[in-house]
Amino acid sequence: MTLQKTVLITGGARRIGATIATFLHEKGFRVIIHCNQSLDEALILKDKLNFKRKNSAFIISMNLDAESSAKELITESLNLVDRIDVLVNNASVFSANDADIDAMLLLNVKVPYWLSTWAFSYLKETGGCIVNITDTHASSPLRGYSLYCQTKAALLMQTKSLAMEFGPNVRVNAVAPGITIWPEGKNKLDENQQEKIISKTILNRHGDPIFIAKAVYFMIENNFITGQEIKVDGGRNL
Repeated sequence: MTLQKTVLITGGARRIGATIATFLHEKGFRVIIHCNQSLDEALILKDKLNFKRKNSAFIISMNLDAESSAKELITESLNLVDRIDVLVNNASVFSANDADIDAMLLLNVKVPYWLSTWAFSYLKETGGCIVNITDTHASSPLRGYSLYCQTKAALLMQTKSLAMEFGPNVRVNAVAPGITIWPEGKNKLDENQQEKIISKTILNRHGDPIFIAKAVYFMIENNFITGQEIKVDGGRNL
């Protein structure tokens, strides 16, 4: 019997996370979609994926606000399915507001660490891996977003550190998006700001979430890569 591999994706209900979930589902993975405030979108995505393949998509709605909730997410995932093969730490806070530092540190740094450490023993059993979604500005600062860049830099170092600690049993890598989907809400950019950012990108165009999903899949499939980051930013970082 062929065992069906399972991926857990935090923040998997919308934007980049939803595209990763959809793409990996197309590649044959069972998908556990974690969400917090996007339950409606998660339900729509789950139904769409299960329509294509029955009992292949699941939802866990949870506020990841402490190590205990990270542990609970792993436990609940294993209650839904028999294994975890891939953890994608995608959930993130993007903000230019210094008042959001605690939220950024929590979701961008602490939660991925907690989830990775609690998932380790199960990933070891399946020969699994972890893919962290960092940012092209983890290694090249973005004016006005100092604290955000610092948290993503911390996640990049976490990727490298855990790759050393978890090897040879579990690989840990990162994918760093550039401009892929424009920010929403209070971080929304006007057309002039968008054009200015695109002009600094060597490929002179906007990215697409599918490029991130394909990079995540590459990191999952290539089992001789660990501790590395792929920048999917159209050359913005050069």
